[in-house]
Amino acid sequence: MRAAVLTRYGDVDGLEVRDVPEPSVGPGKLKVRIAASSLNALDVKLLSGNLRQWFPLELPAILGFDAAGEVVELGPGVSGFRVGDKVLGQIRHGQAELALTTPEQIARVPPGLSVVDAAALPVVALTGTQLLEEAVAPGPGDVVLITGALGAVGRYAVHAARRRKVRIIAGVRKRQLGEAAALGAERVVALDDPAAVAALPPLQGIADTVGGETVAALLPKLAPGGRLGSVVGEPAGAKERDIQVRSIQSHADPVRLAQLAQEVASGTVVVPIAARFPLAQVREAFLAVRGGAGGKVLLTL
Repeated sequence: MRAAVLTRYGDVDGLEVRDVPEPSVGPGKLKVRIAASSLNALDVKLLSGNLRQWFPLELPAILGFDAAGEVVELGPGVSGFRVGDKVLGQIRHGQAELALTTPEQIARVPPGLSVVDAAALPVVALTGTQLLEEAVAPGPGDVVLITGALGAVGRYAVHAARRRKVRIIAGVRKRQLGEAAALGAERVVALDDPAAVAALPPLQGIADTVGGETVAALLPKLAPGGRLGSVVGEPAGAKERDIQVRSIQSHADPVRLAQLAQEVASGTVVVPIAARFPLAQVREAFLAVRGGAGGKVLLTL
């Protein structure tokens, strides 16, 4: 089968499309013929080698953390799925024509959602939802600021906050203020405008997707006992404050993933797809992500 293979750390020239052995299905596993695989920021960081201390790869390696496709083979002990089912999920090594997964990692693609576009959802949908619901865990009426609200993860955090009847402040850049008005937040704030940050009310929660100086400037606005959830690690200076901090990574939740996919199919929430690249253009796809594509980037197979 054909796969995008990382042969060495560094730049995109370490990525090659090669013929590699087809994976074999074992107990509890399913084999999926991949229709598309989503690129995430983590893929780009792994490519650079910056994460090798925490996330070592055995090179050559097939990257990819989420994908969608069709079930083509079931291993012993697998139930709940059939050959021919269209599925999406946190499918590892998905930048290949075929990949293995488990029933706990996937959900069916709902009617009305293309199997290719479904690949854009699993990681960002679960990450944004879990960031808001589990890390920040606000109650109705709480004032919560979501940084990077126009990003794919941020959009899902906004969506989850709306479901909880939270008073949402969408944090974006100045140039994004017009676009962010469509998010349905109570208020939109330019986080690169110090005067706008200074004028923020006390916050019961921050759902952070960007980190760095942006969230550091927001910490004084978090009320005592407030909650900060982050997908980019604990910010500097958080320990010195009377706040709760929880840094998370997404975890599998097939039931929630199915619900989130259905909401995309019905148009309740939108995750923009910036570009779709064929597998042969994997280097161009990684460059698009690294350059800030303004939406999800997919590899189609």
